[in-house]
Amino acid sequence: MIDQKYRPGPAWTVLLKRLGIMLLGLQICRLLFWYFNRHSFQNLSWQDFFVSAWLDIVSIALLAFPFIVLSILPFSFVMKRGYQIFLRIIFHLINAVFIALNLVDLEYFHFTQKRSTTDLFTILSAGEDFSQQIGSFFRDFWLVLVFFIVLMSLSMWLERRIRMATKTRAFWSETLYFFLGTAVFVVLARGGFSLRPLSPMDAARYTEVENAALVLNTPFTMVKSMSYDGLEELHYFSEEEAEKLFNPIRESKPLNKLPKGTNVVVIVLESFGSEWVGASGAEESFTPFLDSLAGHSLLFENGIANGKKSIEAVPSIICSVPSLMDNPYISSAYGNNQTESLASILKKWGYESGFFHGATNGSMRFDGFAAQLGFDHYFGRKEYGNDEHFDKTWGILDEYFNPWTARQLSDFKKPFFGFLFTLSSHHPYFIPEHMRGKLKTGKEPICQSINYGDYSLRKFFEQAQKESWYENTLFVICADHTCSTNDPLYNQRTEMYRIPIMFFDPKGRVQALREKRIFQQLDIMPTLLDLLNIDTKLYAYGNSYFQQEEGEAITYIEGAYNYFRGSHMLTFSNDQPRNYYYIGRRIENNPDSLALYKQEARERSKRLKALIQRYHHDLIHNQMSAP
Repeated sequence: MIDQKYRPGPAWTVLLKRLGIMLLGLQICRLLFWYFNRHSFQNLSWQDFFVSAWLDIVSIALLAFPFIVLSILPFSFVMKRGYQIFLRIIFHLINAVFIALNLVDLEYFHFTQKRSTTDLFTILSAGEDFSQQIGSFFRDFWLVLVFFIVLMSLSMWLERRIRMATKTRAFWSETLYFFLGTAVFVVLARGGFSLRPLSPMDAARYTEVENAALVLNTPFTMVKSMSYDGLEELHYFSEEEAEKLFNPIRESKPLNKLPKGTNVVVIVLESFGSEWVGASGAEESFTPFLDSLAGHSLLFENGIANGKKSIEAVPSIICSVPSLMDNPYISSAYGNNQTESLASILKKWGYESGFFHGATNGSMRFDGFAAQLGFDHYFGRKEYGNDEHFDKTWGILDEYFNPWTARQLSDFKKPFFGFLFTLSSHHPYFIPEHMRGKLKTGKEPICQSINYGDYSLRKFFEQAQKESWYENTLFVICADHTCSTNDPLYNQRTEMYRIPIMFFDPKGRVQALREKRIFQQLDIMPTLLDLLNIDTKLYAYGNSYFQQEEGEAITYIEGAYNYFRGSHMLTFSNDQPRNYYYIGRRIENNPDSLALYKQEARERSKRLKALIQRYHHDLIHNQMSAP
């Protein structure tokens, strides 16, 4: 039996009790996170909660490491009252950060389907979005603040009950325990003895890919994204092998369906997920006008968004470049790379271009990114110039900004490229007073807002039909991403990216068709170049609809890639296929069929790995254009 004088002293007892309070707080936050987002986690096991406890311990060892060291210094003053008050303050500050960050994702996860990283602060700091919406955050998410107060009160109450001893052990024995304890916590902070520290993507090693967000905690993902050094070169294949499997350098093939000099307008509808769009298979539709337009369009019933955020949609649609990393491409270290875009390519063919977004200028860095991509003009709230139509939280209401955009396009030199990004169907889902009671409501707050967005889209086309350019214009309409939902079906990886995508030609020269082939946002740019008879080489991660036989799509979230092709979706994580789902039917609890299709999954993994390898290489070396 170890003699009393060789045991850790009272400083260790106090420290471990405080760390236990931190662990308890993280676990309570996780239970709240699960409850608020339970529709996203349908297949849980007890193992998931053991894994989550382990990751919480790793997080505490990592984030509270300075506090731990200060708590076990081998000096007699450590247990003095003044020093313990100092440690108590640090403890409560760290715990407050732990709790606050986790509680943010009670609601934010609805929108992103992943734990938050530092890109959240990047988005909030762009423009005046946060300052304009802070009031609505407190109004709509007041319960989160209540939880924070309750949890901090519980933490303080428990911490006050820790008995503070003043007796200390011998200096040499405390020194021994200091170095041994520090070594133990270093190992814990790294997540074990592996060569590389534990990272968020490692969560998928211990649980199902779909449950990774549950076993993780937000402080861990935040800190790991801060230390993120960027993409790493991958060497799955030789350059020659990789190029045979995937090559982003393509050539357009003019179709001559449309006359030379046809205008093009791309309209991106905020949060118009397929769940609410009748033309995309919704059980209850809130988009009567969009549905009617779809009947005269080339409609892709299996449209796929390449991300879960607006900031990820813009480069996917305009540049055919996805965000296959933890930070969106625009706000990443590679956001200033030289890349081609619809604006820059069409400019060479005489097109004048304009980016229209009714938010306050600077929102999501769209104005700067538009200039970088070669747009001739940017039109935001400032250019609109009438704050009587400002919703006081986000930007100019769509019902006013949309028809105004149509009028502004009439001043452009022909042919032109217009890009309109709507905003009113974004949280806080503001409805102007004169429209309240006139719109269709549904089971989610966004339903009425989607109906308002559809009404505003009608206003755009009513105005556009009055303009001389209307009949010589090709319209592309799609959503930026899906919205938050409590429906278990649309929370599955197989469904959470489904959006409407359609091509509408007023003269019917692009055949109206309900196409079941998978079509992603990345495919819009190469498809448009074929339709507009632009003969050029291009750099694109998507494919022209007119040059492929089988559609494909790729998305990335929390270290996992989702690869759609044909009638199946492959999830790929930690360099290996994890799941293989049949997506020909939309069903809840879609069974994993990887065991039945291992060879097919491996073959599809090859193309996916070649795409990822090329993506990493080209972004690192700024080689994102066609020779």
